[in-house]
Amino acid sequence: MNTEKYAHLLKHVEKPGRYVGGELNSEYKDPAAVDLNLCFCFPDTYEIGMSNLGMRILVGCLNQMDGVYCQRSYAPWPDMEEQLLKNDLPLYALETGEALCNFDALLFTLQYELCYTNVLNMIRLAGLPMYAKDRTGEMPLIIAGGPCSYNPEPLADFVDIFSIGEGEEALCELAELIRTCKKEGVSKEELLYRASRLEGFYVPSLYDVTYNGDGTLQSFTPNREGVPATVKKRIITDLDKVYFPEKSPMPYLDVVHDRVMMEVTRGCIRGCRFCQAGMIYRPYRDKSPEGINACAMASIGHTGYSEISLTSLSISDYPRLPELVDKLLAWTEEQKVGLSLPSQRIDAFYEELMEKVMSVRKSGLTFAPEAGTQRLRDVINKNIAEDDILVACEKAFDGGRNSLKLYFMNGLPTERDEDIVGIAELAQKIVDLFYAKKRKGRGVTVTVSVSCFVPKPFTPFQWEAQNDFEELERKQKLLRDHITSRKIDYKYHDAKVSRLEAVFAKGDRRLGKALAHAVEQGQKFDAWDEFFSYENWMNYFAETGIDPAFYANRVMGEEELLPWDFIDIGVTKRFLLSEKHKAESETTTPDCRTKCSACGANTLCGGKGCSAHPVKEA
Repeated sequence: MNTEKYAHLLKHVEKPGRYVGGELNSEYKDPAAVDLNLCFCFPDTYEIGMSNLGMRILVGCLNQMDGVYCQRSYAPWPDMEEQLLKNDLPLYALETGEALCNFDALLFTLQYELCYTNVLNMIRLAGLPMYAKDRTGEMPLIIAGGPCSYNPEPLADFVDIFSIGEGEEALCELAELIRTCKKEGVSKEELLYRASRLEGFYVPSLYDVTYNGDGTLQSFTPNREGVPATVKKRIITDLDKVYFPEKSPMPYLDVVHDRVMMEVTRGCIRGCRFCQAGMIYRPYRDKSPEGINACAMASIGHTGYSEISLTSLSISDYPRLPELVDKLLAWTEEQKVGLSLPSQRIDAFYEELMEKVMSVRKSGLTFAPEAGTQRLRDVINKNIAEDDILVACEKAFDGGRNSLKLYFMNGLPTERDEDIVGIAELAQKIVDLFYAKKRKGRGVTVTVSVSCFVPKPFTPFQWEAQNDFEELERKQKLLRDHITSRKIDYKYHDAKVSRLEAVFAKGDRRLGKALAHAVEQGQKFDAWDEFFSYENWMNYFAETGIDPAFYANRVMGEEELLPWDFIDIGVTKRFLLSEKHKAESETTTPDCRTKCSACGANTLCGGKGCSAHPVKEA
């Protein structure tokens, strides 16, 4: 254990618990006795990273392998970074205190675009060069995955290997390859070449990019024979057979999601046209109630948590949800373990089910109409009518709820001012609905939370321009002016933050120089209000010759080569274009369970179809 040399730093930091390690259920192996030492790095604080189920799953998967040890590290808060630099100490892994520069590979998860500066800063704090070309074969490989890796290009200059898709099986295959290459003593270049030939892995150094005179992409091609022109994402076909971390490390601090998180489904049947997750995680797959219940029971036993959250993009679309809840309540009620059902869709609201869950613990309810008018809900393919919204809210009120949270977006394609005003009008109708009957207890609170639309890769809106931030701010003020009831609590996202998200969401390799420059100037923790600076970012872009409007505020041509076109997510570009055109004509597409729309994702399931629309056996 090497953590002792860091102990004297902890008296100078606000939250020492972020850096000490030694949590209950932590994994310990002898680093000298294994073939491969890995460190999974979360580019945000300990509290955020310890709440991430994906990290728990992947660290656990790798530690299941004989001869492989995967430790953890998190982005240090500026007070700890200051101490590391002042004492000339590198960033380290929590389990053993080993410096990150001594590992065989560092694995980063990219959960949101505003973590990119933290990724580069952690590489620097490890004592490593930021640019991949400057790191020798003796230095650890930098591997990255997660939802933002579906457009890996802004980080292409810094990352050796991107994992595209779900990692439980893929990362274990890559670990085995790295271990083999290490034993054979092959060069870093040969290792990267072999990695590029594994399905689901993208090695940026093995592809060349050229640009047209207008700044758009001209070509994107492999620069070595045998490297695939298209990288196909990896998926898990059977969620009941895949590893689940029933015995995860228990955090020392209060974390964002301090509970057992049980994955119920992957993918989504709905096809909202703004939603990247709904496309990149296709095809829809679900886990059996028996499997979920067994994992939940084991997880509670190993951790002692008092709440279980069922996670899914849309939990109420899980066809066996009532059966699952009955299985869980059969033992959670007696043990006083609460159940949480997030991501409720208004048109699939289970009144009886919610009453059962509320018998253990009552909490606020969240719905996501996304748009204030029916026209705009049809444009985005939300497939929810206003009557559905009002009926669901009345059921919630009748069931004893007096607090509702409604999620909306502004800046959506084709949006008009009447769509913005419609948000205020809908919220007022919900308030009036509550007071239309005599109800016990306090009055109602309707929270209207409005984010700014960010066009994302692999969505029907990937070609769209984002409103400039002045227009987004005008719409935010317009909505505020039309909310007149004190029962409506209005919250909205910073439009300047959303603009930066759009730049990196739709960006290409040329953004790398702006990212490196920003980190060299001390930029980090962009997702945190106290560190985000729009003015700084505009300066970084100007100083590196980048026009942010080219990425965020430009409509991309339908025939244009997009920075992420080399990735195959199963969902075809033809389908996305079809959905874009349907949006323009305000035409909806039914959900996958009602009718298969031939998006292409079911080809990833070995011809069996997806869980929402399986192929029937003859």
